[in-house]
Amino acid sequence: MSTTSEITTLPVELKSTPEDVKLSEVSPEKKTEAGPSDKASVNSGEVQNVHEDYSEDEYKKLKRKIDKYLLPLMWLCYGIQQTDKTSIGTQATFGLREDTGLIGQQYSWLTTIFYVTYMVFEFPSNIILQRYKMGRTLSCYMICWGVVVLCIGFTQNFTHLIVLRALQGVFECCISPGFILVIGSWYTTREHASRSLVFQSANAGFGVVAHLILYGIGTIQHQHPERQVWRYMSYFLGTLTIAVGCLCLLLLGTPSEVRWLSPREKQIANARIRANNTGHDQTGIKRWKWKQARECLADPTFCSIMNTSFGFTNLQVILLDIPRSVFSVLWFILIGLVTSRKQNRRMYFMMFSVIPPFVGFLVMALLPNEPQHKWTKWGGYFMTVPFVIGMFLAWTLIPSNIAGRTKRTLTSSFTFVGYCVGNMVGSQIFLAKDAPRYVPGTTACGVCFGLEFLLILGWRVLLVMRNKRRAQRLEELGISEEERVERGKQLGEQDATDFENIYFRYTM
Repeated sequence: MSTTSEITTLPVELKSTPEDVKLSEVSPEKKTEAGPSDKASVNSGEVQNVHEDYSEDEYKKLKRKIDKYLLPLMWLCYGIQQTDKTSIGTQATFGLREDTGLIGQQYSWLTTIFYVTYMVFEFPSNIILQRYKMGRTLSCYMICWGVVVLCIGFTQNFTHLIVLRALQGVFECCISPGFILVIGSWYTTREHASRSLVFQSANAGFGVVAHLILYGIGTIQHQHPERQVWRYMSYFLGTLTIAVGCLCLLLLGTPSEVRWLSPREKQIANARIRANNTGHDQTGIKRWKWKQARECLADPTFCSIMNTSFGFTNLQVILLDIPRSVFSVLWFILIGLVTSRKQNRRMYFMMFSVIPPFVGFLVMALLPNEPQHKWTKWGGYFMTVPFVIGMFLAWTLIPSNIAGRTKRTLTSSFTFVGYCVGNMVGSQIFLAKDAPRYVPGTTACGVCFGLEFLLILGWRVLLVMRNKRRAQRLEELGISEEERVERGKQLGEQDATDFENIYFRYTM
């Protein structure tokens, strides 16, 4: 830790968990002194440790300002990323495969290569996000992937496509983990889920807008069959991505980076998140801590094509995705409201949200592709809507439950590597020879959702046990709740991890 002279060792050690480190606390008589780097001005990018009190009105006013600037921008960026990433499925129904001469599993490899490069570049990209200005880094990545999406419209063969999809994975790999880190640097633990779900709802919300626009572009093909309208889709999406990336250069970033906060507002912004026990947005960015890396290691697109196989036209497929997107947005809003008002509800929603997809995938797998079943199969497909909640809420637990900048960066990287592996495997289990029903692929997805339910249940039990064990130990030591909160804040500012900070409480 950075100020070891201010830490005393408690006479008790944990013996039965991965938290087998000496219980450390900041002396209650002392306040954490700002180090040399912390005394630089706010405008230079360094933030002083803030201990002065601010009024509740100031906190509320600032939170409204943060919401006004960040949430619409992040919603737009995330929605564009999801549309760019998955638009190849829509383009495939408008002739991409035929016009570029794709055969066999080549289309599947366009999804797989995206996640291969996404995975390979996840770690270096997250390290860059830790060490350099997060807002500027994310904006530059976004502009680059916009150029790639634009270029897809000019491709002529499989080689062109696979190279560009690989580059797309390189530049899109940091947007989701980057946004999770941005949320952690602006919002309190209780606000993490609701604010993250706002931008993650763009997965469906922006999808409504995008599908209407792509539908409009798609109608050109019905009027002029000779035109390759899937190319126009890339031209539109690529140009839009580049424009929004330029906007992010002006507005996106952490409290220390943005220009739309005054120096005092930057101090208030960092004071707000002290209760997270993870420090402020500049804590732990200068040094990579291998101890935290070891601790991290010890701590445990085929939808469009499938719909056309049910018996719907390519234009109907676009329209039928809209009600799914609307329902998804409403579900996100409900969960955001509940989790912002009630503590420790995230994992309950995560478990519940994998049950309908489990049933829905089995319906799609077991029913034959006959006209009388097409709406029933579409109903099964509709039931898969909530599945993203399990994944998205798991991402929100990273800033809430992982303390220590290096450990949080690595945890985020490993999480999204797993996300990539899952998507790579998913793209390869839907084999061309299994068309049009794709029974093995849909069955495998259903089984995975059943296993996910059990995994989330076990994860929650583990966190409950950790919290109970810590509460019992502090009770034995006679430490009050007020002392626990204050000492947790001070250790957080010293870049202590959640294992090292016995005053840290896990969110569920």
